Amino acid sequence: MLSRVAVCTAMAASAMLTATPAVAVPATPASVAPAEATPAPAPQATSPVPDDANDPIRSQEYWLDASRIRDAWRTTRGEGVTIAVLDTGIGAAGGAFGGSVVGGIDMSGVGSKDGRTPVGVINSDHGTLVASTAAAPGKADGTGLIGVAPRAKLLSVSLGFPGSSSTVPFSEQVAKGMRWAVDHGADVINLSFTTNTLDWDPSWDDAFLYAYEHDVVVVVAAGNRGSGTSIVGAPATIPGVLTVGGVDAAGIASREASTQGITIGVMAPSEQLLGLDAGGTVVGWEGTSGAAPIVAGAAALVKAAHPGMSADDVMNRLIRTAVPVPEMRSTPDVLYGYGLLDVNAAVTASVPHVTTNPMGDLKEWIRVYRRAASPTDPTPDATATPVAIAPLPPADRPSRPGTPLLPTAETLRYGTLPLLALTVPGIVIALGVTAAARRIRMERGRRTPTP
Repeated sequence: MLSRVAVCTAMAASAMLTATPAVAVPATPASVAPAEATPAPAPQATSPVPDDANDPIRSQEYWLDASRIRDAWRTTRGEGVTIAVLDTGIGAAGGAFGGSVVGGIDMSGVGSKDGRTPVGVINSDHGTLVASTAAAPGKADGTGLIGVAPRAKLLSVSLGFPGSSSTVPFSEQVAKGMRWAVDHGADVINLSFTTNTLDWDPSWDDAFLYAYEHDVVVVVAAGNRGSGTSIVGAPATIPGVLTVGGVDAAGIASREASTQGITIGVMAPSEQLLGLDAGGTVVGWEGTSGAAPIVAGAAALVKAAHPGMSADDVMNRLIRTAVPVPEMRSTPDVLYGYGLLDVNAAVTASVPHVTTNPMGDLKEWIRVYRRAASPTDPTPDATATPVAIAPLPPADRPSRPGTPLLPTAETLRYGTLPLLALTVPGIVIALGVTAAARRIRMERGRRTPTP
């Protein structure tokens, strides 16, 4: 009997993580019959990886066949590709990873320097579950849990999510973790968490652009309605990331273990999943936290099968070979994105080359919404030589100091003399008029007869 632990369905960076009961995994779950793959060249021979499909654990990893992962293994198992897991840290898991974890770092300030000590009190196993789903190598005899890309390498970047004892801002941890992963050889970065908000910290602009400019595929979980995520939140809203939604074992969009939205690129199983906890025990879990590493592992297989392929082409293969479902009303669809993951088709199909990121242009988004200067806008050149300016004419010499009680030549010319010229004639005229009026009255008085 497999042991069960309570694990999170999606890691929310804006609130403390909440655990949900692990689900029981049926022995023979239903699966979706994949559509016919696009005609492609015959797979190249590759060294086999022991795989006992009848093993009690592997027989419950239904996604290996439902998403045609076993078919893709005939071409590659992820050799030469590195997946960085930014999460709570990849635990030792009882040595189950062997030498797959080739490096790591702690960004929380409370973990170990190599990023291998699980961080947090609640759901500290989360990073180990994610890593095992993406790239657990399995046991040498072909039994035990195996990841999608069992020969890929792993980088462990431990983060302290809200609710942990970390005092480093979460946004800063993610930004630095992204850059560290790129600088240490990551080909794929997996982010199985959500912030439950559409926007993101501006520091993530440069961090995600740094990954894109270094040809790294960034895979992000959409989040889960069952854990309170009602919308697709950042980092799933950042242009250029491959956002993963979740379906149940029958290929139907999950009601609890996934959130829907227009940024979803592809759908992968998110219910009745298996993974390894930090102690190496196989446990059941669910959520897009598990769907994302399935797609991250698929991206690793594509890159391994096509060395030198750009990140844009890798993502384009994953979405263009996805299997449409009848419920889809458009492509992409708000519930299903481009459809259900078909790993073998992504690895082997003939898909046209693209020159731009099919999931969006973050640089253009920054230019428009961060008000950054457009690279096409004309930029004035700095002038190195000073500009000569003609000297100003000399100022008038100051007049001699005087007293305001005595008139100056200027006040006489423009004030006193004009005033006298106007005032004196006026006075003379007024006196003349007055004298004339008196004479008239006197004459009238003499002519008036005495009664």
